This record gives sequence, structure tokens and C-alpha cells, in this order.
Amino acid sequence: MNIESWEEFQQINQAITRFTDGIEDGIYLKEAVSHICNSGGKKIRPIMLLLSAEVCDAKIEDGLDAALAIELIHSASLVHDDLLDMGTIRRGIETTNEKYGNGIAMLAGDYLISKSIELLASYKKEVIAEFGKAGMRMAEGEVIDIKGFSEKQWNEEKYFRCIRNKTASLFAASTAMGAYAADADEDKVACLREYGERVGAAYQILDDLLEYRKILNDKHSIQHSTGLVEIYSMHMNSADAMRKVEERVHEEVNFANSLLKKFPDSPARDKLFQITEYATFCMLP
Repeated sequence: MNIESWEEFQQINQAITRFTDGIEDGIYLKEAVSHICNSGGKKIRPIMLLLSAEVCDAKIEDGLDAALAIELIHSASLVHDDLLDMGTIRRGIETTNEKYGNGIAMLAGDYLISKSIELLASYKKEVIAEFGKAGMRMAEGEVIDIKGFSEKQWNEEKYFRCIRNKTASLFAASTAMGAYAADADEDKVACLREYGERVGAAYQILDDLLEYRKILNDKHSIQHSTGLVEIYSMHMNSADAMRKVEERVHEEVNFANSLLKKFPDSPARDKLFQITEYATFCMLP
């Protein structure tokens, strides 16, 4: 599956380059912001936004500024996540806080959030509201995660509340914003929002599983969240716990795919099926 060859991926990368190249040289944050924006990443969320717009009969350019806004706030959230977790390596390179210090990293994240808001100025209020709600949910999820470091009663219910806010909310916002950018009706918006939420949850569950199995080696943090495997391992052996986690991922993905099947067959819908696979099961070795 060559996502990099998709027009959606290329358009997003070009938009990122235009943004970073357009930052005035006199702005001291330019180097740090460019470091953040050029540190790799799969671009899953903005691609899902563009494809959600396309599946509702819009063109790529109709959702491109919104897709860039999603990528920028996602990048900002990773910077803030690294600050909270005292991360030193992400995607195989130095984190922004490790390279430039905590203060510059925090302000670079704020700069990206501000730019993302500016990018949404031309969209209708539903797009902007969806974006704002996602930002609030992400912050709530981070707080739940931080409290989970010290909570003795960290359980499955709290774990899912955490990841649906911290991670899945931005996937859900991406797909809903794409639908709104295409002027889709509320039924289609709700369907695509739920699709995004399910994919986002599956993505985070698997990411936690891979970290538990020590398969991820491109990220290093001082503090680590408690994943679903550890929660299940309180009541069963590790192998059974990992199997149960993979079953939960299948449940989320199957539900997500069932929602996509409500839309007419199209190249965009086919790509959404592929991006779901790419964001979940393709992560497994």
C-alpha cells in the first residue's frame, strides 16, 4: 500500500512546505516549527479528512486548508505530549523539547495551533466548531492520561475514555470536518465522525500494544501510559491479554468499515478502507 503516491498525501506535503517556507526568516520560532513539520509522520488524519470530503462529492482543494489545520494541531499535540512525558526521541529523531528546550517547544506548539485556527477562517461555523471541540477533548484526554500515572484504579473504562478523547477525537474531527467541507447532510457527517472515532481508537490500542511488546523503537519517553494489555493482564496471562486486545481492535475496525459501506462505491471510499487498514493492522509485524 503506497500511501505516499496518493494525490491527497502529496497535496498535504506541498501545503506543509508552503507553510514552513512562508514563515518570515526573522521569526525566531521558524527553525523549531520547521523541525516539527518536517519530522515525518504518516499524515493519516489529514488524508482521512480529504477522503471524507471526496466521498461526499467534494474536491481535494475544498478541504485542503482544513486538512493542513488538522496536521498542524496534531503536530502541536505531539510536542505538548513530549513535554508532558519528557520525551527525547519521536519518529527516530530528537523531540523539539530535547533539541530546542521546553520553552521554545511549548511556544512552537502554540504557534502551530494559532496557524491552524487561521487556516479555518474561511470555513463555515460547523467546521470550526468541530475543530474546537476536538482540541478540548484532546486536552481532557491528556489530563486523564496524566492522572492515570498515579491512579491505582486505572481500568478499562478509564482507558477507553482516555484514548477516545486524547487520540480518537482528532480522527473523528478530521472525518466530520471533511464531510462538513463538502456540505454533506448531518446523517453523513455523523456516520463519518463515528467512523473516524472507531479508527482512532483502534489506532491507539494497537500503538499501545506495540509499545508494550517493545516493537516500537522510534520513540522514547521517561513516562509511559498504562495500556490495555497491562489492564487485561491483571486478570489473565500476557498472551491471552494480547489476544484480547487484538480482538478489541478487530471490533473497532469492523464497526468502522460497516459505516463506510453506507456510502456509494467510489475511489475515495476504497482509499478510506485502505487507510483504515494502514492505520491499524498494517502496524502489526
